[in-house]
Amino acid sequence: MKKRSLLVFLVCLISFGLIFSGIICKAGEEQKKCEGKAAAASTQAPPATIELYSPLWKTHKKSAVMFSHEKHAKEYKVSCTECHHVYKDGKNVWKEGMEVEKCEACHNEPTVKGEKKLSPELQKKNLKLAFHNNCIGCHKKLKKENPKTKAPTTCSKCHPKKKK
Repeated sequence: MKKRSLLVFLVCLISFGLIFSGIICKAGEEQKKCEGKAAAASTQAPPATIELYSPLWKTHKKSAVMFSHEKHAKEYKVSCTECHHVYKDGKNVWKEGMEVEKCEACHNEPTVKGEKKLSPELQKKNLKLAFHNNCIGCHKKLKKENPKTKAPTTCSKCHPKKKK
């Protein structure tokens, strides 16, 4: 009888340990995700062109932006960290090879009109501002440095008119 009780106790203890370690692991993964730490290295090469069209908005007022990842990375020599970022303690800790999250994983505030009236904290999370500040900000800087550059700074250059 004692052997059976001891065996049941050990099985319960091991089961509890496995379950508990799974919970801790899951909580740790969620915390890492919330902090923006990406652990897994991406094994796939990024697509040459990326359609920036977020499901965050049910309807879109403008057409999708066709972003040439290949041109920005290879031809224009834009550093990966100019767009890809993971902030911890005010520093971008993202490094090439880390997992790439979709922008709206963190920039999930959907306001489109009046987004500049949001609190500073919500402005950081606003997807439209994240795209526009990063993309247009970089393009305007390039135009200032070289007025002949073709970097688009107007709506229709990035969002072509929808075909009827």
